Amino acid sequence: MKKAAFLCLSMLPLLAISQHETEVKEFNLTGPFAVSAPVCADTADLNGKHFDDTSILNGLRLTSASTTTYNGALLPSLPEQKGVGILSFYINNTSYLKGKLSVNGAKKYKLFIDGTESSGELKLAPEHHTIAIKFLAEPSDTDSIKVTIDAPSAINYTLDKRHPYMVHDLTDGRRVRGINISADGAFVTLSFQTTERGGKSRWEYELRDTKKGQLVRTLTQNVTWMPKSCAYIEEVWEGDKRVLYKVDALSGERTRLAYDLPSGYYALSPTEDYLIITGEEDGPKEDEEVFEVLEMDDRQPGWRKRSFLQRYDLASGLCQRLTFGSHSQYLHDISADGKKLLIGSSYSRLSRRPTEVVDVTILDLTTLKADTIIKGEGFLGSFHFSPDGKQLLVTGTPEAFNRIGCQLPASVIPNMIEKELFLFDIATKAVTPLTKDFNPSITNVTWANESNMIFFSAEDRDYVRLYQLNPSNGKITQLEIAGDYAYRFDVANNSNQICYLSYETMAPASAYLAYTAKGKSAMKQIRLFDGHTALGDAELGTCKDWNFTNSRGDTVYGRLYLPKDFDATKKYPMIVYYYGGCSPVSRYFESPYAPQYWNSLGYVAYILQPSGATGFGQEWASRHVNTAGHGPAEDIIEGTKQICKEHQFIDASKIGCMGASYGGFMTQYLQTQTDIFAAAVSHAGIANHTSYWGEGYWGYNYSEVSMAESYPWSHRKLYVEQSPLFNADKIHTPLLLLHGTDDTNVPIIESLQMFTALKLLGREVALVEVKGENHHILDYRKREKWLATQMAWFQKWLKGDSSWWDALYPKKNL
Repeated sequence: MKKAAFLCLSMLPLLAISQHETEVKEFNLTGPFAVSAPVCADTADLNGKHFDDTSILNGLRLTSASTTTYNGALLPSLPEQKGVGILSFYINNTSYLKGKLSVNGAKKYKLFIDGTESSGELKLAPEHHTIAIKFLAEPSDTDSIKVTIDAPSAINYTLDKRHPYMVHDLTDGRRVRGINISADGAFVTLSFQTTERGGKSRWEYELRDTKKGQLVRTLTQNVTWMPKSCAYIEEVWEGDKRVLYKVDALSGERTRLAYDLPSGYYALSPTEDYLIITGEEDGPKEDEEVFEVLEMDDRQPGWRKRSFLQRYDLASGLCQRLTFGSHSQYLHDISADGKKLLIGSSYSRLSRRPTEVVDVTILDLTTLKADTIIKGEGFLGSFHFSPDGKQLLVTGTPEAFNRIGCQLPASVIPNMIEKELFLFDIATKAVTPLTKDFNPSITNVTWANESNMIFFSAEDRDYVRLYQLNPSNGKITQLEIAGDYAYRFDVANNSNQICYLSYETMAPASAYLAYTAKGKSAMKQIRLFDGHTALGDAELGTCKDWNFTNSRGDTVYGRLYLPKDFDATKKYPMIVYYYGGCSPVSRYFESPYAPQYWNSLGYVAYILQPSGATGFGQEWASRHVNTAGHGPAEDIIEGTKQICKEHQFIDASKIGCMGASYGGFMTQYLQTQTDIFAAAVSHAGIANHTSYWGEGYWGYNYSEVSMAESYPWSHRKLYVEQSPLFNADKIHTPLLLLHGTDDTNVPIIESLQMFTALKLLGREVALVEVKGENHHILDYRKREKWLATQMAWFQKWLKGDSSWWDALYPKKNL
């Protein structure tokens, strides 16, 4: 026993020797700057503390001040005065780094890592890290300076700010978030969000002219454009009074528009003489401790509240209620002449699908006569008046209006997430489908007064594009926009201009202004904001399209992301990602599931669009319905095998997969169907279709999409046999289950059930709960750890290195 103990102790020096010492021999030098100690009236302060020279360093910041390269052996100093300065460098680590940084020779210094004072102990998650040594040097100082890093392997430090795209490049920085254009097209407003390290966020608003894109003035808030005047509306509180001001865009002159406005959302009439305000009133209350739930949606906070409409006259200040009843009423649109309102009301109909239907009413404001033109119809979305007020532009699913816009046989149930456009004639109630033979799925739409053209955005495979539709002949023209994902657009009421925000596949959103022409794809356009600036010093890898033909003869679209310093002679682990819900994995650059970030950690990434995704046509999207994963899973498995076969640099033994929501279900389901994955991550995944159907706020609603006309009592195969929980014994892949504790969409019981099953089966499984978060992880600090948890799991199982996971979740002897 003593001999064994001696052997263990004798190994300690050997373990220490195994550490690799890296000496930092070059630095970025800021300063030194001349300083002096404060004038002291006393030898101690009010707390009895004596002055410490190093406190001078507290006012020193690593800013954009000019730096020089320093490689001297002595601490930089000034000849005749005390000086302060900063020696800095960067570490870009792609795996978790544990070690010790030592500063020798300097007597008065403070060490900072990423802005936080440090003792030198290194516990660094993969990131672009800033190491700064703030020092105080005496005149003509002869102190030496030696900085070393002890770590398991050599450290490649750098003086270059350029770095691989890391997690804080995803979460931090300045981004453009909104854009709107004045009625005459002379001005646009831009909204920007800047997020600092740590999560502090601020908003900025700009007014720009459209001729040159020049800044006119900064604004204090996000404003609303007047529909006719070249002016915008500012909202302020004067005491307890809500007040609106009209502000001339050119001069900035302010005129009071409305005083003591009731609470609620407002819309200004096209004639600019009244507001329509959406009010709200509470429904009947229940005993807070023992209460009746009336129907499924009654579990949702605020469901019993009802909205109503009221008209606020700008000339007199009179506010009159327009609607009343037991159902909520909401405003769809106001006619161009300001005489009519288009009002919607939705309510439940639980006896058959869809379980929510709508009424649509036209209210004549001159007579207060109401004409309900649509009664108890389902599968409908938004409604807009035509410029002449004679027609309605309607969005809906392929099943809307008795499937008039559906391409599919009557025996096939379409995907309710797929959206189409329809033209509704008010006089005859005749419906014309506008996009029946158009594969992209509609996202947003507007009808321009000036040109009488319809503009809309739509998912086109994994792109989101802008289109122009001529209602007189039904012709659809794709507009030649910049970027790959148009996620905001606005059309000038009285001009041919359109403004929009668009992401590139490998860049944050930029802002653009364009001039449209009827039936023309080409547009003259200018860029108002360059999203590439949001990348800062981060560097990206590359992305290329990679499609394959599946065993059913279909083309399955996808993208392959490669690291910046990609070397085809090496072997790389790979992460596979696929859609959640039904929308394709788009080219939206700022998704938290960010392949460009995974690249920087040494992975290649494969994003694919299996059957069931919207934006590829009605037939492809319908494959999501009543399959419960069968079909999409085959596409994912076949695609993963094929991409490995065609790319020898992918290590087929080190493949991970990840998905969220429906994608989380897919992750779990895949592990019951294949053993090709070495690790898997499921966020907010469905383990049991039967429990999810009745648990989540929208479980039964989503089942109307994915399990249309199928129920637990009628389709056991879908609900039971296709549920991962009932096949848990087939899962052998290490599985990480992530879930927000307050998830009302997919309740956390889904992950708990699978966790329990796999624990009892003795399989590799981990459950990480994010307290207080719902379906999406939005809190900055919690999101940091949530993202780290995903990548630490992959580092553990795809790279064979558990150090990051162990740092996040140390082993417990329980």
